Amino acid sequence: MQKMSLTALAREQLLAARSAASGRSAKTVFGGHEQVLRQTVIALASGQALEEHDSPGEATLHVLHGRVRLDTADASWNGSAGDLLIIPPARHGLTALEDAAVLLTVAKIG
Repeated sequence: MQKMSLTALAREQLLAARSAASGRSAKTVFGGHEQVLRQTVIALASGQALEEHDSPGEATLHVLHGRVRLDTADASWNGSAGDLLIIPPARHGLTALEDAAVLLTVAKIG
């Protein structure tokens, strides 16, 4: 059994994102590419984005801090701290509307 504070991880990753040239930082907290389930804390400084990319499988975003916008070609959804966004199985991107940290949970298909 392991226990970790997502609040503390979000704070650490936000500090790293603010000082990174890319304005981003991420840390996988559970699983990995060789496992079905992977959870990653991703932090983005305000205005930074993860450009449009394919969905890697079933996925959700739990907003831990700040505000984000999830965009597809057909729709967009805003999320604030405490919100859970279901990532559609389509190309999508993520933009930080203010300094933000999210927990990305992915279950790879097949």
